[in-house]
Amino acid sequence: MRIRKTTDIINEEEVLLIAKASDALAHPARVEIFRFIYKENMARHKVCNKDVVAAVGYAQATVSQHLNKLVTSGLVQVEKKETYSYYYVNIGILGKYLNAVRKLNA
Repeated sequence: MRIRKTTDIINEEEVLLIAKASDALAHPARVEIFRFIYKENMARHKVCNKDVVAAVGYAQATVSQHLNKLVTSGLVQVEKKETYSYYYVNIGILGKYLNAVRKLNA
């Protein structure tokens, strides 16, 4: 009988990514904000802070704090143009996060 070598071993980098991204998504408001940005990005719309405030109904300061946490985690990227900041979901990090989480079940 031949034992197959498993390639689903989770490495330290993936463990840290899971912890950081999961922490960023641990608050319902951040999940809602992340989902809004993702949906708008998929529709090819730019998203700025005021768009998020209008969509989720939280105060601007609250939205800014939650966006900061999402940006710090790497799940969301910010692009500054003049006086505006536009937010985009980092698809690369999201994909790595989802793949690492799948390995937890292996």
